[in-house]
Amino acid sequence: MDAPVLYLLGCAAPPVLDVAGVVDGALRDGWDVCLGVTPVARTWLGEERVRGLEEATGRPVRSAPRTPEETDLWPAADVAVVAPATLNSVNTFALGLTPDFVAGFVAEAVGKRWPLVVMPSVNSVYATHPQFGASIATLRGAGVRVLYGEDGGFVPRPPGVAGPEDYPWHLALSAARRLVRRA
Repeated sequence: MDAPVLYLLGCAAPPVLDVAGVVDGALRDGWDVCLGVTPVARTWLGEERVRGLEEATGRPVRSAPRTPEETDLWPAADVAVVAPATLNSVNTFALGLTPDFVAGFVAEAVGKRWPLVVMPSVNSVYATHPQFGASIATLRGAGVRVLYGEDGGFVPRPPGVAGPEDYPWHLALSAARRLVRRA
């Protein structure tokens, strides 16, 4: 049996800087990993780190949609995880906007009911924005597994209190594994 394909899609929040370790762990756990990031997250990672991630996964790191003349660069996903997901990205996903590759994928995944996990990374100040709560509810109502809150998800902390190393990546990967087993 082939390894399940995991689309790991990251946004420009500090935990994305630890994505190489997450990719390595997912590969060791038997995933076939395809990594996509928002354009800003790609800038944060830098092209040298992106090349290393491409070597690790054996696939291009995507941050732009393919052109009409390109064939698909990745195999079909068994599950996708968007982590870390910023305030901007969560709101963008819920509104169905597609300004970048990650948001476009989420819009398609929601529409096609593909297995999708979203785990925010926001501080407690951003989490109080009224649109954020509405966006979480919209995504959950659309069938997205949103890992947010005291019930086994990301819990916001005050600005400057938590570092990238505190982000609970393991929750996102465990949720992805459960969704693949159900399919």
